[in-house]
Amino acid sequence: MAANNKVLSYEKISAHLKRAEYAVAGELFQTAQRRLKAGKEVIFTNIGNPHQLGQKPLTFIRHVLALVTSPDLLEHPDARNIFLNDEIERAKSYLKNIQGGIGAYAAPNGTECVRKEVANFIQSRDGYPACSDQVFLTNGASEAVRYVLRALIRGPHDGLMAPIPQYPLYSASVGLYDGTLCGYELDEATGWSLSLPALEQAYIKAQNAGVTVRGLVFINPGNPTGNCFTYQNLVDLVYFCHQRNIVILADEVYQENVYQSERPFVSMKKVLHDLGTPYSAECELISFHSISKGPYGECGWRGGYFEMVNIDARTRQEFFKLASINLSPTVPSQVILGIITNPPKPGDPSYQRFTAEREEILASMARRARMIVDTFNSMEGVSSQEVDGAMYCFPKLELPAAAIQAAKDAGKKPDVFYCLKLLEETGISTVPGSGFEQAAGTYHLRTTILPQEREFGEVCRRLKAFHKNFMTQYGAPSAPVQLQSRL
Repeated sequence: MAANNKVLSYEKISAHLKRAEYAVAGELFQTAQRRLKAGKEVIFTNIGNPHQLGQKPLTFIRHVLALVTSPDLLEHPDARNIFLNDEIERAKSYLKNIQGGIGAYAAPNGTECVRKEVANFIQSRDGYPACSDQVFLTNGASEAVRYVLRALIRGPHDGLMAPIPQYPLYSASVGLYDGTLCGYELDEATGWSLSLPALEQAYIKAQNAGVTVRGLVFINPGNPTGNCFTYQNLVDLVYFCHQRNIVILADEVYQENVYQSERPFVSMKKVLHDLGTPYSAECELISFHSISKGPYGECGWRGGYFEMVNIDARTRQEFFKLASINLSPTVPSQVILGIITNPPKPGDPSYQRFTAEREEILASMARRARMIVDTFNSMEGVSSQEVDGAMYCFPKLELPAAAIQAAKDAGKKPDVFYCLKLLEETGISTVPGSGFEQAAGTYHLRTTILPQEREFGEVCRRLKAFHKNFMTQYGAPSAPVQLQSRL
């Protein structure tokens, strides 16, 4: 049988699937994988995957997981010599409340005891009531986003407003569901800040194209930009969406990754309720969080949640149906989510160790954020805004005309060409800015700040050495770099 006669031949699979792109695991990543198979060094800074780059898991999380995974350890005569009392009691609590243990399916929307821990966390964080019935536990925040977009997008005339640059989960998912992505540009010159004129421009452009904007997503702290929105930014988003009857999607998975005091994280739910009626009673809001980020980095377990505010109860039942198709979110990840949202308290045996481990990881990330920004800003033709939060740096590249021509000759986008050269010569795997829908006429790359601090200086040294050689080979930048204040 000829290949193109097969049912799943490339010519016959979904056009939506073929059009969808996910640059984080695109050409650069696949090239890096081939390099790895060939026995060459690869430093994977292309994705926010902390444990892959050496970050250690928090002890309390893994001890409780060990006990719920192997309950026989609770009866071992040395158990209390290995595990602290609150680790043992927390494991017993989960085993009591999770019917069938962690090897059994849970409810499609997640185990009730963990949903209550999440609701209590949200209420404590924001100072406003939260209900466990409005919380769905999921296999990572990415699955949560897809649940919501599956309900939101009904066809090509439905649009989702997303920040540019944006995380490709949104563009890929909207494309898979045959919707339209409506990008609103963040202002790089002022620290990737939110601009109301840019929001309005994107909205009008969608209207003129016959697209109905049904949702608006923002990422705070930002991915790939590393920015943190101000309180006023969030207020502006509420006003904008309320006036136009747009659902707000708050991607807040990096809420613990904040490295400066001037722009602390504030949840959209808090802002919504701070504003009072009519906003707190009328604005539709869905917020996302994850176990993969923060100081935890438990990416491989795939755990997350979304909380619904002012969402139709009948739609909530449809989400339950959608979750039921997947049977159950992974139960070990629910245990981790419970711990993250209900960590050891002052006076608990594990409190000091848990807090010390957590704070040192965040402090180290802050130091690495400072180091990577300073490194890029010391390089000819490169400029980086501050990394206020998240796990990424998104510097702007002013590439020489000769490099742009060489990329064209190679059939590559200029930033892809640069990143492939960087990978080839240093082993550092990054993501080109074109994978994030960067502003027209600009070039960027995204790198994480996740290589461990003891190795991070070497990563920065390789970046500088590569760039110096690249500029020597291809010449001066095609345009001067002007770094403006965001104030």
